Amino acid sequence: MRISTFFYTLKQGVVNIFRNKWFSLASIATISACLFLFGLFYAVIANFQNMIKDAEEKVSLTVFFDETLSREEIEQAGEQIRQREEVSRIEFVSADQAWAEWAPKNLPEGWDEVYLENPLVGSDNYEIYLKDVSLQQEFVVWLESLPQVRDVRRSEMVATTLTGVNAIVAYVSLGIIAILLAVSVFLISNTVVIGISVRKEEIAIMKYIGATDFFVRSPFVIEGILIGLVGSGIPLAAIYVLYQKAIEYVALEFPALTGLMQFLPVEGLFHTLLPIALGLGAGIGFLGSFITVRKHLRV
Repeated sequence: MRISTFFYTLKQGVVNIFRNKWFSLASIATISACLFLFGLFYAVIANFQNMIKDAEEKVSLTVFFDETLSREEIEQAGEQIRQREEVSRIEFVSADQAWAEWAPKNLPEGWDEVYLENPLVGSDNYEIYLKDVSLQQEFVVWLESLPQVRDVRRSEMVATTLTGVNAIVAYVSLGIIAILLAVSVFLISNTVVIGISVRKEEIAIMKYIGATDFFVRSPFVIEGILIGLVGSGIPLAAIYVLYQKAIEYVALEFPALTGLMQFLPVEGLFHTLLPIALGLGAGIGFLGSFITVRKHLRV
């Protein structure tokens, strides 16, 4: 495409928007509403997944080794475990450390006079944290196959619950995105159909003098993309302000809640939301206009 042709199609795309301004405004408003709902939904889901991730990072496996193993042999086994791809980190807990932490919390005063020796001797272990809790079952099978391992303790119900919640969130997200996408494409399609009907004679003349389908269709595609971008920019600005105000309000009015729930900063949220929303807006506009022009541009 020559530069002059590019600027011509761009200009015609902008002209089309103003020529059908009421329908364009209706499409922009509806796309904005759809993407605003999508943005709010994404903000809730992103924070929810962030909380799930924090919970997953606290789920650990405890691995106990054969009591006959020396400290060096246990460390060698720990290094073997550390090399596994699914492992995030491991922490060594000696028998003395485990007893010193457990006894004061669970035994009555004077326990140190009753238990002169550590009853947990031989219980050196590693606490293992995984990158993805859904990999726990497979990882446990591998651990139990190691000859040095005596026992593996894990929170299977917690891991299963977190994995199930993640799956549900993913399915719901895909469903809502599909619905919003379909509604927005339909609206863009209607706007482009009206633009085609208004310019039917002009398009026919262009085709008769040899204009290619690409040349005729391009302004409508540009129109759809611009409508989509404007329709995504408006809700992004609104969500940015509202989300920031909401975080500040919660931190000020409910300080105890912020200690329990770690909200994503607005920059972290928009690092992903911004390109997704703009891409959805432009993609919706492109698909809606391209499909419609292809079906109705028969002159």
